[in-house]
Amino acid sequence: MKKTPLSLFAFIFSFIKNQKTSFILISVLSLGWALDSTLFPYILKMVIDALSAYDEKRALIWGALTVPVLWGLTLWISVEICHRIQGFIVAKTYPKLESAIRMTMFDYAERHSYHYFAHNFAGSISNKLSDMTRGTTSILELIVRLFLPVGCALLIAITLFSLVQPLFGLILFLWLALTFILSIPLARKCNKVSEEYAESRSTLNGKIVDSFMNSTNVKLFARFNFERKYLQKYQDREQKFHYKSLIASEKMKLIFGILCFLGAGIAINGYMFFAWEKGLLSTGDVVFIFNTTWNITMMVWFAALEIPSLFKEWGTCTSALSLITKPHDVVDKPGAKPLVVSEGSILFDNASFSYTENQTLFSDKHLEIKAGTKVGLVGFSGSGKTTLVHLILRYFDLQKGRILIDDQDIATVTSDSLRESISFIPQDTSLFHRTILENIRYGRPDASLEEVEAAAKKAHCHEFIEKMPDKYASLVGERGITLSGGQRQRIAIARAILKDAPIIILDEATAALDSLTEGQIQESLKDLMHKRTTLVIAHRLSTLADMDRILVFKEGHIIEDGTHAELLKRKSHYAHLWKMQAGGFLLDEEEDFASEMDV
Repeated sequence: MKKTPLSLFAFIFSFIKNQKTSFILISVLSLGWALDSTLFPYILKMVIDALSAYDEKRALIWGALTVPVLWGLTLWISVEICHRIQGFIVAKTYPKLESAIRMTMFDYAERHSYHYFAHNFAGSISNKLSDMTRGTTSILELIVRLFLPVGCALLIAITLFSLVQPLFGLILFLWLALTFILSIPLARKCNKVSEEYAESRSTLNGKIVDSFMNSTNVKLFARFNFERKYLQKYQDREQKFHYKSLIASEKMKLIFGILCFLGAGIAINGYMFFAWEKGLLSTGDVVFIFNTTWNITMMVWFAALEIPSLFKEWGTCTSALSLITKPHDVVDKPGAKPLVVSEGSILFDNASFSYTENQTLFSDKHLEIKAGTKVGLVGFSGSGKTTLVHLILRYFDLQKGRILIDDQDIATVTSDSLRESISFIPQDTSLFHRTILENIRYGRPDASLEEVEAAAKKAHCHEFIEKMPDKYASLVGERGITLSGGQRQRIAIARAILKDAPIIILDEATAALDSLTEGQIQESLKDLMHKRTTLVIAHRLSTLADMDRILVFKEGHIIEDGTHAELLKRKSHYAHLWKMQAGGFLLDEEEDFASEMDV
């Protein structure tokens, strides 16, 4: 992926460059409004001066009116054509722009690490993506179709005023300069509070989505009022910054209103009547200056009303930009090649890893897993078995050492090829809100319907799928909520079977299944694991009896290593776990185990 611009201006400009011809045309055509607001009053001045000159010879006026009338008709038609052509170009350009921004941000955000998504709300991330897409269009609309023509109109007005009488041009210039100077601190304030408001709104939306996604827990614990109170503090913060952003906008509008009244209403029009009284202006000049001043004042007023909106959108987009300015935690190295797995051996070579400086989990770990072996991982929560799996998947990078698969350092191969080579079935299965067919086929998008059904049969989910109203076309709801835990797990297993990767990792893959279905699935998993390197995390130790090897973890160390029978004979840690676990499951906490040992 190409380097992402670190400033909002550079980010937006990078997309404008891709359609520069369209944006140049939009900008040029937007000047029709500027011409309409300044040249029409000047043509009207020409008409009135002609009428005044032929007041006593009115029959001869038509010759004198021919030029200004033709200019007026030409200008009218030209402005209308500009508006219509611009509209068609905008209709083609802006959707393409929004699509490019949306997909660029999605591509970058999707490449963030496991750690990033674990510590950021999905709703907040989605909100920022939406804010940037919508906000960029709003910013360009304001700049190209409002501020640019207003600026052009002001330049034309200053030029024409100076031609009529230089002092008018000077007064208009000084008024605009004063307006611009006073607007800078106000604009900065608007930008700051708008960015704070956008961030608070994004956080609030993330909290709301989090609450909705856990609606079952809210109902089970009857915590409706608790959730409302919990969200209220984030709502109060959002409301405070929303109020501050609106107040900053209103202050800015007030200042602009006063400046318009003093500059255009008093200074220019006051001097205009004085100059006319002294005979320095014709009646046509008065009409031209009055109309142009009114048009310019309205344009500046409209622009002033939208300046707070510009800075509000700018602040919102600046906040959203953090989604792609944050560097990726885990990236492919330059020149990374695809992983080629011929056998599936895994080697931890003096590997050291810690989540934080004061939380070292693995230190100079050396672990060799032979190709085609089935290895069980046992240990209390936090002992390091899940971290070991996450390191193989390269959710995190080592601080020291290497992890090799078939003598290839996984830090030097592409992440996509690494994960394509591994089928991972987690304990907490999450499905897309798509059809069952799409969810299973996610393991191999090019699989045929027959291959999907074959995988489903092996995972023992074909039977319940066929009983559903839409069968394989049935939608499963967000995260698969319309299915039971066991059904979701079986679909995840079918997906892994379809993927047919050389390395398999099972994290309590059958924990959500009933005993009968588990037995059936275990048979299918035996076929899946045949001649494949397999890692199995299990709390139900009975499921590990057929493993070629069992690794017992404690505080990041492997304290025992052997087959199920060998470990039982040693009558050590694993043997005590086997003896003391209730109902076939490992005790959740090491303290519980220690207390049992004391009995």
